[in-house]
Amino acid sequence: MFFNSLHYAIFLPLVVAFYFLLPPRRRWVFLLAASYYFYMCWKMEYIVLILVSTLVDYVAGLRMGQAKDQAHKRKYLVLSLVSNLGILFAFKYFNFFNESARAAFAHFDITYNIPFFDVLLPVGISFYTFQTLSYTIEVYRGNQEPEKHLGIFALYVAFFPQLVAGPIERSTNLLPQFYKEQKFTYDNTTNGLKLIIWGLFKKVVIADRIGVMVATIFNNPQQYSGVEYILGASLFAYQVYCDFSGYSDIAIGTAQIFGIKLMTNFRRPFHAISLSELWQRWHISLSTWFRDYLYIPLGGSRKGTWRTYFNVFFIFFVSGLWHGAAWTYVIWGSVHGVFLALELATLKARKRFFHRINFTEKNFLYRAIGLLYTMTIFNFALLIFRALSVKDAFYMTRHLFDGVPQMVGRLLTGDFLVVREMLRGLGLSQKELVVVLIAIAVLEGAQMLQIRGSLRAQLALQRQPVRWAVYYALVASIVFFGAFNMSQQFIYFQF
Repeated sequence: MFFNSLHYAIFLPLVVAFYFLLPPRRRWVFLLAASYYFYMCWKMEYIVLILVSTLVDYVAGLRMGQAKDQAHKRKYLVLSLVSNLGILFAFKYFNFFNESARAAFAHFDITYNIPFFDVLLPVGISFYTFQTLSYTIEVYRGNQEPEKHLGIFALYVAFFPQLVAGPIERSTNLLPQFYKEQKFTYDNTTNGLKLIIWGLFKKVVIADRIGVMVATIFNNPQQYSGVEYILGASLFAYQVYCDFSGYSDIAIGTAQIFGIKLMTNFRRPFHAISLSELWQRWHISLSTWFRDYLYIPLGGSRKGTWRTYFNVFFIFFVSGLWHGAAWTYVIWGSVHGVFLALELATLKARKRFFHRINFTEKNFLYRAIGLLYTMTIFNFALLIFRALSVKDAFYMTRHLFDGVPQMVGRLLTGDFLVVREMLRGLGLSQKELVVVLIAIAVLEGAQMLQIRGSLRAQLALQRQPVRWAVYYALVASIVFFGAFNMSQQFIYFQF
């Protein structure tokens, strides 16, 4: 069941209505059943994996609460880690490592007989695995009391708005909210719906339309030149941002209708002036998860300079692997790891240099250079991320500047028809291109306004005609310009 489907448009109002009609003490049962139904709409059998993770971590949490010392606690933490990561490895990574080993053995003419594991990747397995692991780690650390109510714990693992693509919540934030007697309120409902509409706008008006152009380029890279590769990577940055942040908006908005507050997952990442700042703004729930449960336990920045660089690189190497079982993702993560380590290594020298020339973060040119650098590296890494294979990624990298001088030359002579000629062959009509450009302008304008604070709060201060004009314009754009005929699942469902 997709958030951008008619199925969900029927499912959500029914769940909300029944949830608030039920007595508070019974609501968790209904919400858990609805969450399991939501997940089973993809593949019914895979609910077993969620149930196994839920039972293992519930028992592990209870046992850790009863343990007399850290040594006994550690046994149950290991049980949780091995069982959850074992399931994740079997369904997501076994074939990747198996086929990589097969290719390596074939290179040396060595027989390799371990068969391919013919199984579909369970939707959202990386998300709910990390969420339930955060619970057992926090119990082990003593930051979370073991949850004694199995049903409430199961709801924490499977809460449907954020089950398949986050935000990856912490037990310390989400579990207590399930015990509160939530009331149906006008403010929660309208504010939640506003966020849902904004998320749908980003998904169906921007991401899915851009996705057509991106797929046209990346599915046949040999037919295009470096100009199209640069355009494709830049468009993919907007596609993946609008797709994933759109999902997060819908998830957060849906939860708000139930009175549940989920963590913010994006904060204007394309306004960052360094990669480190970008990763503090992008997929925040995952970045903070890696920080708290991997980077800091590895020593963080406390073990010396070179260990810090290694830790930073290793976190992003693992992040690449988390995103998918393919070498393109591993290389993507490694590229970010290298550049983030370089940012750290050159931080003091850069500060001294910019201080000498009287550049500060408030200086326009300073921010423009930082933004250009950040988006250049980010988009280059996305070129590798989106490529269908390592071979395609290397091909596009080698030919990245093919045709660029000629394009620049024609533009400098005033020949702007060259842009129209290029765009004409990328899968969208002229009308659709205009829709995309206007929608991106609206997105950027909204993000500029977000510098002042929440858009919903700012809108609430406007007069009623202004507010409703904005709401009607967004709904109308979704209805009339949404790419429902080319709609795809959310990109991060595959992770």
